[in-house]
Amino acid sequence: MADATNPDAPNADAARNGPGPGPGYAEKPAHRVAFEPTAKRLRARFAERDIFDTTAALILFETRHVPGYYIPRADVAMELLTASDHVTYCPFKGEAGYWNVEAGGQRAENAVWAYDRPYDEVAGLADYMAFYWGRLDHWYEEDEEVFVHPRSPYVRIDILPASRPVTVVLGGVEIARTVRARLLFETGLPVRCYIPPEDVRMDLLAPSATRTQCPYKGAAHYFSAEIAGRRFEDIVWCYPEPVAESAGIAGLLCFFDEKVDAVLVDGTAMPRPVTKWL
Repeated sequence: MADATNPDAPNADAARNGPGPGPGYAEKPAHRVAFEPTAKRLRARFAERDIFDTTAALILFETRHVPGYYIPRADVAMELLTASDHVTYCPFKGEAGYWNVEAGGQRAENAVWAYDRPYDEVAGLADYMAFYWGRLDHWYEEDEEVFVHPRSPYVRIDILPASRPVTVVLGGVEIARTVRARLLFETGLPVRCYIPPEDVRMDLLAPSATRTQCPYKGAAHYFSAEIAGRRFEDIVWCYPEPVAESAGIAGLLCFFDEKVDAVLVDGTAMPRPVTKWL
């Protein structure tokens, strides 16, 4: 059976031409699809063209999905979109039609979708369009670039200075020791210890080409470690220029707690987090 919660899933044979109740809720009553307005000005660019510019978007929350923006069709540069024959089906929202984005001689295939006749439970999506984040070049909330997906208003980040001793052991070697850590608490994720590079054995680290992005912290650079002939790839990350809300970790180093021998805080080993990176 197709993954019905994925808007890019293959077509399904079930009745899908709403309006009417979404059949998926009877089978999975705990599945949640909810949306609310956001007052932020949102923009996205592709091939140096504005694809939309709005202050009337919706932010959608769905079980097992990151948040997503739905943009009023009236605020989309429809002259840059061409209809596709691609169609997908979701038993919670309905049948989605797709558009390509074309500008500056470039084309983003099936980058846009919309539910023209959504099921009753999500009828408010009828005049909105959604965009695959990675198929556009840049996204902005007001004038700040945002990465990966929208920032959820229900996710909080606290960055707190901590004088408790923090020690990191990797490959049997104490690779970091500090009383100047900053502890980052992020909703739903393990606590992370960010350490000044002066308190890390930088002689054991080498910069990596790996880069990742986070909507709440910004663009991360990575380091690998070489200890006694053993290499630990991308074991450390750093945000040289984090977004404003995470400025407190600028230039500090964070180890993958899941992959090191131990992280001790005030002499006590922290539980090893269970995450997708373990």
